Order: sequence, then C-alpha cells, then structure tokens
Amino acid sequence: MNLFKAYIKEKRIFFIAFLLFVLIFSLSFFLFHISIKAVLYPAALCALLGIFVVIIDYVKVRANHLELLRIQRLTADMITELPETDSVYSDDYNEIISKLKSEVSRLESDTSAKYKDMIDYYTVWAHQIKTPIASMRLTLQNDDSALSRTIMADLFRIEQYVEMVLAFLRLDAESSDYVFREHSIDDIVRKSVKKFSLEFINRKISLDLKPCNSKIITDEKWFAFVIEQLLSNALKYTRKGSIKIYMPNPETLCIEDTGIGIASEDLPRIFERGYTGYNGRTDSNSSGLGLYLCKRICNNLSIGIKAESEPDKGTKIILDLSQYKIKND
Repeated sequence: MNLFKAYIKEKRIFFIAFLLFVLIFSLSFFLFHISIKAVLYPAALCALLGIFVVIIDYVKVRANHLELLRIQRLTADMITELPETDSVYSDDYNEIISKLKSEVSRLESDTSAKYKDMIDYYTVWAHQIKTPIASMRLTLQNDDSALSRTIMADLFRIEQYVEMVLAFLRLDAESSDYVFREHSIDDIVRKSVKKFSLEFINRKISLDLKPCNSKIITDEKWFAFVIEQLLSNALKYTRKGSIKIYMPNPETLCIEDTGIGIASEDLPRIFERGYTGYNGRTDSNSSGLGLYLCKRICNNLSIGIKAESEPDKGTKIILDLSQYKIKND
C-alpha cells in the first residue's frame, strides 16, 4: 500500500494534466454550444485505457522495487547495476554507481596496504625489542641485589606489554596461528604462574593454587596469554593478601584476588576496548586493553569469561570451559 501511494504521488502530474485536458475540452464545447457528451465519452474511454496502462506500469515498478530490496541485502562488491527502468536517468545512475564502486575499491586497497605496512612494522618492532630485553635479563641474572630485582620486575612488565602488542596485532590478522590440542590445565597454569614468581615474592602476595586435574582442547599459547593477563591484573590491583586459582567444578576455572575490586557501575564494561573505569583513573598505567584482549581471545577459543567483584573485597574472574565438551563431542 505504501508503494502504491508513493507511485500515485510520483505520477500525480499526469493525472492532474488529464483532468485539466478534460476540463478544457468540456469548457470549449460548452462555450461553442456543443454537446458535452461528445467530450465525456472519449474522456471515459481514455480514462479506462489510462487505468490499464497505469496497472501495467505499476506492476513493472513493483517488480523493480522488489529487485531493489533484494539488492539492498547484497554487499557493495556484489552490486553491479540497478534494474533497468524507462527513466532517462537510469544509465546515469548506473554510471555513478560504477564510479563510486571503483573509488571505494581503490580507497579500500590503499587503506589495506597502509594497514598491512603498519602491522608489519609493529610486528617486526615487537620482535626486535625482545632481543635487548633478553640481553638485559641475562646480564641481571648475575647480580642478586635489590636494584637488579627491581629492574628484573620492570623488564618483566615490559615483556608483558610487548606480548600484549603482539596479541593485539595478531587478533585481526588474516591468517590464524591457532593450534588446538588437548592440554593439561595444571601445566598451563603452572607455567603462567612461574613467570610471576618474582613479583609474588617481591610484593609478598601469597598464592593459593589448587590442583585442577582437568584437560581441555585449546591453543596453549593463547590460553596461557589469557591466564597471564588475568594474573597480571590481579597482582596489579592487589596491594596485600592473596590470589587464588581453583576449579570449583570440572568446567570452570576461577582466578580470585583480595584486591581493591571493581565498582559496580564499571563491572558491565570492563571487557570493552580502552575502558579503564575508576581503577584506571587512579592508575595512570592502565590501558584498558588487557581484559579486552582476554575477551576477544576467549571468544576465539570458545571460552566464556565474566567477572564478579565488590569494591575493597576483591575480584573473581570466571572462565567457563564447558564449550570444550560440546565441541569435542
């Protein structure tokens, strides 16, 4: 009905012109004392013929309208031209579409090339920066002093930031380096915890690590990255107390701390990119990328992730591993 109203509105000039012609002829016949019937009969016949033509034209317009609705659901690359019409503008519109598509394609190609160059540069930079970091670490291993331990802890933080950059770059890469195999959760967690051993000791934060005694099918490197990011966050916001890692059931892994917690208004948004919330405003080093990366990676690994927290009472991150059972079946 809306299409028919739009059609009548578009063609209204022709209907008005027809009525004006009938009135002009009727007035002329009246002034010359000619029977009005001589114009009314032809007008009625013309009206019937016009209705027939309008029906045919409307059917054609409706078919084109349905075709345009179908085209709207296509991507830009799939659209070649508009359906043919009797409009003198049809070829002009198709020419404009062709030029716009060529321009968009060129811009996409240029943008893609620039993005690839940027990704390649930062990837090379991230790998190259690891060499001096490793060299400094080897040098400091021969010096067991308070200063060397402090520098070692800072180096570890730098390594984490480098790994975060690499993870961020790889997330949107066209090629995927995910390798899914069966792994022991205990092995992955212990390796991750071992990397933070020096920080646990220096900060005097106790660790309560419960045996998981469970296996999952996952990519070890990416799953370990998630565990390390969650441990890093727990240590960052825990001034004193402990961090607990346990599995309350075979399908759930929890990392719980006794830190400063998360404000209730911030909790729904902590996995958003760049969102730091109240804790981020009090800590200038917070980037808002750690949990965002964890969420993205967990989605790729088919792992559910959520947080429970209360201010000044700590935070618990819950990893739902139940998807593995479904995929394995």
